[in-house]
Amino acid sequence: MKISLLSLLAMLMTYLLLWPTQVEPVAWQAPINEGYVEPFSANQQLSQSHRIELNGDVGPEDYALDDKGNIYFSLLNGDIKFLDTKGKIQAWVNTGGRPLGMEFDQQGNLIVADAYIGLLKISKDKKIEVLLDEVDGVAVRYADDVDISDNGKIYFSDASTKFPAKSHGTFAASLLDINEHGGHGRLIEYDPATKNAVTLVKGINFANGVSMSHDQKSVLLNETGNYRILSVAIEGELRGETKVMIDNLPGFPDNINRGSKGLYWFGLVSPRSKVLDILSNSAFARKIVQRLPAFMRPNAQELGHVVAMNDKGEVIHNLQDPLGMYSHTTGALEVGDSLYISSLHETALARTVNPNMQMQVNQ
Repeated sequence: MKISLLSLLAMLMTYLLLWPTQVEPVAWQAPINEGYVEPFSANQQLSQSHRIELNGDVGPEDYALDDKGNIYFSLLNGDIKFLDTKGKIQAWVNTGGRPLGMEFDQQGNLIVADAYIGLLKISKDKKIEVLLDEVDGVAVRYADDVDISDNGKIYFSDASTKFPAKSHGTFAASLLDINEHGGHGRLIEYDPATKNAVTLVKGINFANGVSMSHDQKSVLLNETGNYRILSVAIEGELRGETKVMIDNLPGFPDNINRGSKGLYWFGLVSPRSKVLDILSNSAFARKIVQRLPAFMRPNAQELGHVVAMNDKGEVIHNLQDPLGMYSHTTGALEVGDSLYISSLHETALARTVNPNMQMQVNQ
């Protein structure tokens, strides 16, 4: 019995220390997590959000508003549906992949970042066209979020060129990429007029949410693995240069959308992981963590949190649901006096009062 126990322990240690893993962690130093203090003080402003149940559908990850007021949303099973102006959910198309970020272009086509397929264009008559599945000789393996400039150019994120969403699933692939911290994400610019695409920025640790700036001179890019939001210049001599708009966030930033009054809404899909932060500068330890059973590894926590900031990176609105009644929040979309909240794993849409409209009434 003693020999068997020693043998078992030896095998366990050999496994934890030597078994091959999919990740090759890179050491870095995570900023000290200041937690939920100003301007991110804990509150319950999202806890009373109204749920619009999806009757079995999962993961309304992003929204897009058409010119008739219909709210389109992307789902885990590949469906794109919409909430019409009467409050009824209508079926539309299935991409055959996993649609994530979406925006309507000036011609009324829905441009979709499909994590499994690439960049798509869906016409009003539901015709689906693949615009891009490779850029600069590198396959688009995890198209994540997208926005469109006033001049028609499309900007989208390829979250990870190493961990394909189609092979691992979007959530599992994100966990792999964030644990490795190898800088496999990029921001891509595509010009529909010339059909040319270029990598504008690379080396991003999980390139996620994308939004045009209000002045159209830069693109905001959520770098999920570094808990920050970048601003990327898209014109002139500074084209391709990045600066940090806001950093050391208390959670993992996901989508980002332009709002009214010069604001940007973004979602924090989960609070930060203490384990990942503590082990950030130890590639060896993070590799051991990757060998643990999935339930023992760091995972997303159930918390609802959306934030609005201005062009200076100052937090203007901080809405939270600490009870996780609507959790894993990816972003928010203003529709009149309502704010619609999206989620990675929820089985409903969420709607609450748009604080920007509340401010206007109070003024």
